[in-house]
Amino acid sequence: MANIITTRRGTLMLGASAAAAVALGAAPTSAQIQRANVTPPSWPIERGASLRMIRPVRFVQPDEEVFRANCARFTQQTGVEVRVDFVGWEDITQQTAVTANTGAGPDIIIGFNEAPHIYVDKLVELTDVAEYLGARYGGWLPMARRYGTRHNTNTWIGVPFGASGGPLVWRKSAVNEAGYTTPPDDHAGFLDLCRKLRALNKPPGFALGNAVGDGNGFANWLVWSHNGYLVDPDGRVAINSPETIAALEYLKELYPTFIPGTLAWTDISNNRAYAAQELWLTSNGVSLYFALKNDPATAAIAEDTQHTLMPKGKAATSPMAGLTLNAMLFRHSRFPNAAKALIAFLMEAEQYDPWLQANLGYWSQPLANYAESAVWKGDPKVAIFRDVMKSDYWIGYKGPISQASAAANAEYIMVQMCASVASGQATPQQAVREAERRAQRHFRRT
Repeated sequence: MANIITTRRGTLMLGASAAAAVALGAAPTSAQIQRANVTPPSWPIERGASLRMIRPVRFVQPDEEVFRANCARFTQQTGVEVRVDFVGWEDITQQTAVTANTGAGPDIIIGFNEAPHIYVDKLVELTDVAEYLGARYGGWLPMARRYGTRHNTNTWIGVPFGASGGPLVWRKSAVNEAGYTTPPDDHAGFLDLCRKLRALNKPPGFALGNAVGDGNGFANWLVWSHNGYLVDPDGRVAINSPETIAALEYLKELYPTFIPGTLAWTDISNNRAYAAQELWLTSNGVSLYFALKNDPATAAIAEDTQHTLMPKGKAATSPMAGLTLNAMLFRHSRFPNAAKALIAFLMEAEQYDPWLQANLGYWSQPLANYAESAVWKGDPKVAIFRDVMKSDYWIGYKGPISQASAAANAEYIMVQMCASVASGQATPQQAVREAERRAQRHFRRT
């Protein structure tokens, strides 16, 4: 299993010929993407303009190749030199903070989630870019609009490039052996399935450690699927509620079905356990599936793997928030028109659709018309990731996206609340009071 990735932040290597084909434009045409005949805003390119951008490191090799090729095409058409640096996922947040606080560095940063809301005073408004793209490509999807605009306004401070989802990943053979065709959508049925998987020695498992993606994703799902939330729409802390108590009581029953060790899991842990056939149901991005599929030693596991949305529970829809790429333009840039033109150029179908296809479904589009991309019409197991950005949930739901919601997420308040109950260190009532106390330290400032 030498080729199995150990983190979704790692690079999933395709064969050299496949990478080259995508990078050279051999991917299926973007002609199927509908475009409205909309006149773009006027962004006169500044004399002598050059741009620097940083963005998260590639997930698959063609991501970087196609992205660089797109920037090179912009240079050919405008004469503006573009330097793109790919930065480790763990480093993006730190480099964004340094750039914002020093007023120097990259013109554009493609960061994660709520980053533009944290540094809004250091950014150039991007409403003209976003309104043009929305009108041209069928409108922005709900999660994109949530992360791109200031709270309760139509002012765009970021341009989302896409989001990665984390649905259920499960072995069909095991779920069928437990007596189910597919994982149930209700809490009672899902608990019954997990108990039966455990009895078959084919256990489920979800991260309860300080895992940036998996830990926060599971804790949020647990609370949201019981109609609980950390803060209300006005930004008041609301975690201490009957709904959250019910979620934690449910966790007390669900956790004993998990594979041992989930309290210490990081983002790489479930990948490893699933590939080793120690784990039979979890949540993850498309990365795990493709890593398994592309390694002959684990191709049979990929064949037996299915994806479905996380159970709705008591919610109206599956409560999941994707990890969102969000582009910011900093005020210290000497060439804001060139930067806006570049962002819009990269989102046009001729550039964006080949890039979307190059990522194999790992990133899901923010604009409605890109749902017709060929990437969603190949492997049926990937199609579920098409609608990630249609979700009405976000990190910090139901409150405003802010520095406070970012801090609460970074401090794993929800995760540690759940872990304390699962480990038996706290009752549900004690855990929610502690989470409430910790959250109030941040949200009273908003």
